[in-house]
Amino acid sequence: MTSKQRAYLKGLASNMESIVHVGKAGASAEVVTSVQEALEARELVKIGVLKNCADDPHTIAVMLSERTHSQIVHVIGKKIVLYKPNKDKLKIKLPLD
Repeated sequence: MTSKQRAYLKGLASNMESIVHVGKAGASAEVVTSVQEALEARELVKIGVLKNCADDPHTIAVMLSERTHSQIVHVIGKKIVLYKPNKDKLKIKLPLD
């Protein structure tokens, strides 16, 4: 992913609400399943890490991106943005360069 594409996705995510929230249990199997389903439906997902979660948001982002085969757009504070293009029905068209 190029920096221009990453900036474009950051702009799209800035207006989004968090769809999935990671709580005290961390990146559990249920959270991974929820993120996977959200990525299939939307391609771009914003995830909120709650205050009672002891894990670092960067660690959670890496773990979720590996388990869902998605790309980390950015992690800022307690917000994570992941992107995974849907091969069947592409919803977000990225700029070429």
